[in-house]
Amino acid sequence: MNAKTMIKNFKWSEHSTLLGFILLLFLGTFVSWAAEGFRGVPIFITPSNLLMVFRQVSYTGIIALGMTLIIISGGIDLSVGSMTAFVGGTAIFLLNRFPPNSLSAVFITLLFALAMGTFCGFVNGFMVTKGRIAPFIATLGTMAIFRSLILYFSGASNILSINTEFIKFGPAQFLGVSLPVWVFLILAILMHLLLNNTRFGRYICAVGANEQVARYSAINVQLMKLIPYAITGFMVGVTAMLWGSRINGIQSSQVGQGYEMDAIAAVVIGGTLMSGGKGTIVGTVLGAIMLGMINNMLVLGGVSSFLQQAARGLVIIVAVLLQYNRNK
Repeated sequence: MNAKTMIKNFKWSEHSTLLGFILLLFLGTFVSWAAEGFRGVPIFITPSNLLMVFRQVSYTGIIALGMTLIIISGGIDLSVGSMTAFVGGTAIFLLNRFPPNSLSAVFITLLFALAMGTFCGFVNGFMVTKGRIAPFIATLGTMAIFRSLILYFSGASNILSINTEFIKFGPAQFLGVSLPVWVFLILAILMHLLLNNTRFGRYICAVGANEQVARYSAINVQLMKLIPYAITGFMVGVTAMLWGSRINGIQSSQVGQGYEMDAIAAVVIGGTLMSGGKGTIVGTVLGAIMLGMINNMLVLGGVSSFLQQAARGLVIIVAVLLQYNRNK
């Protein structure tokens, strides 16, 4: 087979995320190099800068792993940002009730945060399945509830940890790579296996593709739609503890702001269909990294930070338009 035939038979739509990632890498390198006057090695591709980008996207990237399952199953969750603040804040309240130098208290608090996040996700899923409330409306409501509760309990102030062991985990590094990045990658591998190598993964794809056909196939549709919300809540608990450990507390009014947008954007950029039924964890990981690359490129290019949200919004619109035209 010659090169021309290979190019002709290459399915560009199936590799659009990877191609976009490579394009962004070259574009970011050029923008960074141009900003430096085309001198030396572009900052964008230096290991320290790339590791910083990976660390920055790992927090919302972890949540995006769970969001992938929700969107594949035909739902959406707008509450993950507020849930991060609520879970993280309540966890630190618990942590502060233990002696300030207790390492065991940190692990107890971690288990509490994971359980609390899973429960909050379960509540969202229960309203969507048993309550038959549209996912957009249900999670829009809990978004307001979670944020209001943590603002009330904290008096709208920062919730700081007094535990001297807690702050050691957030900045921790292994082999020169930050702990949040390792957690993100490990969870991504596990979620990839769950989605592609288990009956559960096949079932949620079936539910998202055609709920009625899935029901006729004896699939428990309500359970398959509920579990992704609980898994996403678990991911929120992980992110809440990692972020809380990094800054030694939770800013009740600010932590989690925009997390839902970043998570959804990462999923959509990664190729998961907003209509449900199809998506990949690998695509979501690449989508999260691409968002970080875009933000980093704008900063290195001297673009105002206020335009970063606009860039993310534009990327979401373009990604959805490409999905629509691809499936037209």
